Amino acid sequence: MNIFGPIFELIGSLGFLLYGMKLMSDGVQKSAGEKLQRALAVLTGNRFMSLLTGLFVTMVIQSSGATTVMVVTFVNAGLMTLTQSVGVVFGANIGTTITAWIVSIFGFNFKISAFAIPMFGLGYFLSIIKKGEFKNWAEAIMGFGMLFLGLSGLSDVFTPDQLGWLFKIQGNGPAAVLLGFGIGIVITALLHSSSAFSAIVITMAFNGLVNWEMAAAMTLGSNVGSTIDAILAAVGTSADARRSALIHVFFNVFGTILALIFFKPFLSLVMMLTPGGANSNIAIRISMLHTVFKTLSTIVLLPLQNPLVLLSKKIIKDDEKTKPAAYKLDFTELLTKDSSTTHIIQAEKAIADMTDAVTEMFDKIQIGVTKRNPEFVEKFREESVHDEDYLDQMHEQITHYLVKCQRLQLTDKQLNHVSNMIQIVDELENMSDSCFGTIMLICRSIEKKMKFQQEDLERLLPYIELARQFLQFIRRNINTQLSPEKLDLAAELENGIDAFRKDLKKVARKRLESGADVKSELLYIDIVRAIEHIGDNCFNISEILVNC
Repeated sequence: MNIFGPIFELIGSLGFLLYGMKLMSDGVQKSAGEKLQRALAVLTGNRFMSLLTGLFVTMVIQSSGATTVMVVTFVNAGLMTLTQSVGVVFGANIGTTITAWIVSIFGFNFKISAFAIPMFGLGYFLSIIKKGEFKNWAEAIMGFGMLFLGLSGLSDVFTPDQLGWLFKIQGNGPAAVLLGFGIGIVITALLHSSSAFSAIVITMAFNGLVNWEMAAAMTLGSNVGSTIDAILAAVGTSADARRSALIHVFFNVFGTILALIFFKPFLSLVMMLTPGGANSNIAIRISMLHTVFKTLSTIVLLPLQNPLVLLSKKIIKDDEKTKPAAYKLDFTELLTKDSSTTHIIQAEKAIADMTDAVTEMFDKIQIGVTKRNPEFVEKFREESVHDEDYLDQMHEQITHYLVKCQRLQLTDKQLNHVSNMIQIVDELENMSDSCFGTIMLICRSIEKKMKFQQEDLERLLPYIELARQFLQFIRRNINTQLSPEKLDLAAELENGIDAFRKDLKKVARKRLESGADVKSELLYIDIVRAIEHIGDNCFNISEILVNC
């Protein structure tokens, strides 16, 4: 037990630390994080505003990895441009240093258990008594308490008497620096948290298990290891989203290489800026190193924002314009960096894409009515079969994704939003069936050389145009909450379509009674009915969007 006891204590303390950080970050994100995350998409007008937004959001949610994952998701969803994302990524890297300062200031200047245990207890009882958003803040308080309980355990176990024989890593010179650098990369990538590893390094240094140079090298290595979350989040995304992740890697790797090249002068600068210099508290010194490194890297690279964007575009080519044969929407879980909002926004992006696909399919109806010739059949029949199959795949994949979203820790508002999105996807799929059926009817009428009066076809065009306007209305508002005024506009469009449908069917019946071709008139009525169904689907979506 003399050997295994400290190791088990280390595992337990590390679990407290990591879970405490996750609980704290999740609690903040569930209560205020959604507003902060949405702000990322709008408060990024210029590079300095982007920088400040990324800095502030990361300081609040205590995770640069989570912020970077959000940024990649927003770029992929088209809510943020690649250029805007650069400043946010830079700001997030500075914001993450706040954790090291909290640990170094509070973790070693007070008896941790004196406030960690009461904080956890306070958070727990608040979570029982209160509900709603306050319950999420209670979770964050519990996480804060667990974080420092884990830190207390690490402080007790990371001593020469306990684990000094296993973890004592000392040394100077290039070999020692490279060793510490490699350890920082590997452990941070495994933990998925540079903040957690910084807390471990600070604890080991404070207890004398690592010297100043080794701690500095491990801290620099953690900056490279932390890029793993951005890389994983970028898998299967758009070209710009992958470029955003690549720029994050550029930032951390380039800054780290510079710091390693000028390692001694860099450490001298850190000691000069730290009160007390070489005699200062090593925990404070490591926090200062973290902050100085991130700040200097930003000062050097922020003016190079445009060249970095151009370089990323040279490395990662634009997406192919052709539609893939199969649709795939993967639910990528990122361990401690999972955010319900990033998953929801990814689903919103997929629904917007599905709306675009339905709109493109509907446009073929208008072409078919105006140009009833064999070329239409030749060009659009097989293409429409592929489109219908592709939209069926979108329906299945997006619904499956949203069902997985429902298993996340969602607020009541988010849960309602996800449920509404599932209904919207169903309506879009029904709409695609109507579009496909109408295109096939047009193709059949052309192949069988059915005759229609020109004036009858001309009557269809304003009817189809009204339905197209309704579909464009849905396309513009698909991921926003509709105001009562906009719902009134949707009702006007729906009523207009219904009125048109009655007139067209009345005219078609009169033609039947006067001896017109039965097959042609019934097919004409089927087309009118299909367009009406599309209008019904659009209005159903409008009513759902009111409650989003």
